[in-house]
Amino acid sequence: MTLVMGILNVTPDSFSDGGRWNTTDAAVAQGLDLARDGARVIDVGGESTRPGADRVSIEEEQARVLPVVAALAQEGLAVSVDTMRAETAKAAVEAGAAIVNDVSGGLADPLMPHVVADLDCDYVAMHWRAHSTRMDALDRYHDVVAEVRDELASRVDVLQAAGVSTERIILDPGLGFSKVAESNWPLLADIAGWAGDARVLIGASRKRFLAAAIQPDEIERFGEDLPAPPPAPLEREHATTAITTLCARAGVWGVRVHNARAAHDAIAVVSTWQNAAKAQDSGA
Repeated sequence: MTLVMGILNVTPDSFSDGGRWNTTDAAVAQGLDLARDGARVIDVGGESTRPGADRVSIEEEQARVLPVVAALAQEGLAVSVDTMRAETAKAAVEAGAAIVNDVSGGLADPLMPHVVADLDCDYVAMHWRAHSTRMDALDRYHDVVAEVRDELASRVDVLQAAGVSTERIILDPGLGFSKVAESNWPLLADIAGWAGDARVLIGASRKRFLAAAIQPDEIERFGEDLPAPPPAPLEREHATTAITTLCARAGVWGVRVHNARAAHDAIAVVSTWQNAAKAQDSGA
């Protein structure tokens, strides 16, 4: 059954909830709440990757995430660390993280594949072309499914060459990263086309491409000069749940979300529906 990865941004500037969990105590409390709401993995990040975000120092990143990772791991929770830095990944796993979630797929830090191989932990390799300050300009594809497939395959080759076991690698298409709006949908519609048999993590939660789906007519007619602003991140929650439902139906390994309860309930309904269908088929 699809698992829920709960997003825990220990940052002041994340696009949806920046600043809400910007202290260790608040972040740990939120991590526990996410787990109670059905998240099986808590994904702790200390550096915003929203469009236009500047990087923080490695010292600041580690000061934000390591105490939270350690505290949640001590509570018995499965924790992932959302980082592009090999040094932070190593420190977080030593503090108790079980998964490294790297939005750059190892491109931002060439040491990452070797460190992950030594750590022998699960690793999320996301499709990525550039840092947040430049990524929107690289939303240029002739065939987005084929190009994401090939670019992820090249990252898998590098990881395997460094000694990372294939079974440890989870693929993420990088929705919203160098994909502003329409480039995201073919990747959701044809997961097998870019992922093959690999485990898949989908991170669509509250992202801006969902706003384009909610208000397609207004955006097409008015572009940036909308008569009313497009749905803000919190107003994209129902659209996020729709994506979660479709992902669960498609059998993806995990969804990375802000609202763990909504995702948990959607996945439970899909699972119950599918079990009933199987029972009907077996009794026919």
